[in-house]
Amino acid sequence: MAINLEKGQRINLEKDGGQKLTNFCVGCNWGAITKKTFFGLSNSVVAVDLDLSCLLFDENGEIVDHIWSPAYNFTKIGLPQGKLDTLDRALHHTGDDIIGDRNGDDGLDNEIITVDLNKVNDNVHSIVFFLNIYNNDEYTGDFSGIPYATIRMYEGTSRKVNSVFASYNVATKTECVGKRALIMGKLYRRNGEWKFNAIGDAYPDPTIVITIARVAKDYCK
Repeated sequence: MAINLEKGQRINLEKDGGQKLTNFCVGCNWGAITKKTFFGLSNSVVAVDLDLSCLLFDENGEIVDHIWSPAYNFTKIGLPQGKLDTLDRALHHTGDDIIGDRNGDDGLDNEIITVDLNKVNDNVHSIVFFLNIYNNDEYTGDFSGIPYATIRMYEGTSRKVNSVFASYNVATKTECVGKRALIMGKLYRRNGEWKFNAIGDAYPDPTIVITIARVAKDYCK
């Protein structure tokens, strides 16, 4: 049975049968916004662009790797270019979705980071996942206005969900109202085993740059 995560909850990565969860997906699902036009006689679709990212830290809280959309080029301000794979190839981002589901929930996540804990470099102590609403001219609202925005950990692929391990319903969380960034959770090593902390801290950050700095300062250990 899938775990319905709550803010601050810590869980062991152990399945119902006692096996360790080592290969899984961290995904975010959401819908585009449908608006009525011409006195309600027709619909228009407003694209919603969420960005799923992560930072990897060593045991001293220093950044050792990252994943965020290659569309972000922050080299002029001292941050690295976005990329879809970690250096050890243990984590992979399936690509940027800039619209959301246009015809209702299709049951698949729009942006996914696949994780293979067996491949994670030994110097990586924690991995923090975070979500941002990208600014654009069409939608500048908050999480509460995005249809069925949900985060989950599951076994499977970008095209098939085999078994959902845990989920967090962003759209229904009162703490996400008025917020545009979410520190989702942290994978961390403890006594040689990986565990997960569902952080669930939401912020009004207008850009991902602010969220990256926040994660690097406050969630590195």
